[in-house]
Amino acid sequence: MHIRAYMRASTDEQDAQRAKGALQEFARDHGVRVAAWYWENESGASLTRPELFRLLDDCEAGDVLLLEQVDRLSRLNEADWLKLRADIEARGVLIVAQDLPTSWTQLKRDESGEFMRRMMGAVNGMLLDMLAAVARKDYEDRRRRQAEGIAKAKAAGAYRGRAVDTAKRAAIRQALDKGMPWQWIQTNLECSRATIASVSKELAKQQRCNGGTAAL
Repeated sequence: MHIRAYMRASTDEQDAQRAKGALQEFARDHGVRVAAWYWENESGASLTRPELFRLLDDCEAGDVLLLEQVDRLSRLNEADWLKLRADIEARGVLIVAQDLPTSWTQLKRDESGEFMRRMMGAVNGMLLDMLAAVARKDYEDRRRRQAEGIAKAKAAGAYRGRAVDTAKRAAIRQALDKGMPWQWIQTNLECSRATIASVSKELAKQQRCNGGTAAL
């Protein structure tokens, strides 16, 4: 059994590795060791998460996907959550989360019999569904409140939008110009694939414009 820790943050401004210390301590307290770490800055409401699926591809049946909280894995709608959960179950991967104490028993599977493993698996499945639903509702509530706040600010003429990190976008552009892989850029510049895609689109547009100017 290998334990693979997954950490996620929603935006480039957040630290996806923030939970590493807590997860290391959790593993030590349970007498296990984390074999590999995976982190990314992507929305939990999207299935477009390269590092999560790299983790799953690296797993063998019986390996553990370790989380700080279930919402680090999913803020997905019901259909996408069921799809992700079915994929994880088909691979034989076990989910252990710090905020789901019943899942901790899966770190000591050799000490429990077949009956208890099946019972705890059923309990964990139910609780995972519940926590995933709560995480989705929290996501939708925050999005609604944010939209209401923006609408109110716009009506008052006070909305300015999110400030653009021009320095980071310039660094991403330089990396793209040098032909660096997107995964390298995401990891080393601590940015999301959405941001890389945006800069790439801007770069391609400018190159087309420059090409058209040169033709004249």
